[in-house]
Amino acid sequence: MLEVSGLTVRHGQLEALANVSLALAQGETVAMIGANGAGKSTLLRTIAGLHRPAAGTIRLAGRDITGLPVHARVALGLVLVPEGRRLFGSLTLEENLLVGAVRGRPGRWDTARVFELFPWMAERRSRPTIHLSGGEQQAVAIGRALMANPRVLLLDELSLGLAPALVQRLYDVLPQLLEAGMSLLLVEQDVSQALRVADRAHCLLEGRITLSGRPRDLSPVEVEAAYFGLTAGPT
Repeated sequence: MLEVSGLTVRHGQLEALANVSLALAQGETVAMIGANGAGKSTLLRTIAGLHRPAAGTIRLAGRDITGLPVHARVALGLVLVPEGRRLFGSLTLEENLLVGAVRGRPGRWDTARVFELFPWMAERRSRPTIHLSGGEQQAVAIGRALMANPRVLLLDELSLGLAPALVQRLYDVLPQLLEAGMSLLLVEQDVSQALRVADRAHCLLEGRITLSGRPRDLSPVEVEAAYFGLTAGPT
């Protein structure tokens, strides 16, 4: 469904990503883990079209979308839930959801279905999002992305700044998205949470992938070494 090949991204003289490659199959969850500053958000923002790569290609369902603008990628089914939520605070919950449908694909996701996924939203639909809690705002950001009827959903730091109980509630909805046929590319600093839900995982360090595999095949020593740039030796 999504294929990234040899992606290199530079911010001025800084090489933020270096020859990154990954693939995401339909109905699959792939986690990208790494410390702050590893390049995870840059990767998702580049896939979404917010950064232009210096080299490499991005393909969605076999189509080269490397040169397409953000709105064209959304129309094809590639949608980002950005770090920090990026909601319109003066708009109501429902108005923020409707923003997500403007450039989206036709499909089953509408406000009624989002309210089924997050039942508390219906009674707060007229409340400005600036008055919602952090966890509620994150749920609205997910709902806004779903309104575009994505085939691939890019989730950037879903748990950032939230209490563990709220994080768990958000992660509990992911299986329902997969059942609906979506593929998920998830960026997380919370390693244990990411590995718990992912089919495959990659570790990013200073813009390079240092470890890849199925979570059950990756030992804690290997993950720690890849995460911090250590040499994994015998225990």
